Amino acid sequence: MLNAAPSSFILKPSFAKIVCEPGWKWQKREKPLANYDLFFVWSGEGNLELNGVTYPVGKGSCFLFRPGDHPSATHNPQKPLVLTYIHFDILDQVELVPKSYRVLEDTVDFEYLLSRYVRLFLVKTYAAEEEAQLILKQLLIHLLREDLMERDSIEPRASNQLTEAIHEIANYIRQNPGHAHRVEDLAQRAQLSPRYFSIKFKELIGVSVQAYMIRTRIDRAKHLLMHAGMNVTEVADALGYRDIFFFSRQFKQYTGKSPSEIR
Repeated sequence: MLNAAPSSFILKPSFAKIVCEPGWKWQKREKPLANYDLFFVWSGEGNLELNGVTYPVGKGSCFLFRPGDHPSATHNPQKPLVLTYIHFDILDQVELVPKSYRVLEDTVDFEYLLSRYVRLFLVKTYAAEEEAQLILKQLLIHLLREDLMERDSIEPRASNQLTEAIHEIANYIRQNPGHAHRVEDLAQRAQLSPRYFSIKFKELIGVSVQAYMIRTRIDRAKHLLMHAGMNVTEVADALGYRDIFFFSRQFKQYTGKSPSEIR
């Protein structure tokens, strides 16, 4: 589905976020599904049968039913299912269809997108269908990403948390290029020793912490020189350089040109 253009998603009338009634059940029909159906559970307990296989259903359960599927479901009336479903079709020939079932552990982003999708139509927002098509593709990309991570056995949970921490710090450096960052302070932010932090940073980002700090500072300097109307002295000062000659040498080392040539 990654190759499908958002405009090729045909949104069907059946979509909602609902609290299922105590006597609710989804009976298997004689005819299989004709389209796709994205089915996500916010809370509650139940069971769902799909093509002869029974799955326990609870918070985070997510199904992508395909044309030809035969689903049916029941739930615990004391713990009714709260679910969102989106019925749709795709005009383009699709590749990499997400798997039919998974339980999402981190549901925050997925739930936000689902809520946004439903709300677009409830309030009849301008260009609602166009935005909904984009959101639906985002939801499917989210599921495909989960599938690829599982298939490729990408890093256990602890390693994922470490990766996120390192990338958060890399982003922090990029957002604050003029700060005099100390490796010790950055490592403490990641709750790592300076040595281990430096090793993992280079492994994940591709350059050392020091080289990354310089590169982000020079990138920002190029932007300020080209687009902010600042002169070389002002840019050097803004980015924490005390010596304009050192700034000029470092700038040329990384860009091949002097700051005055860029400006």
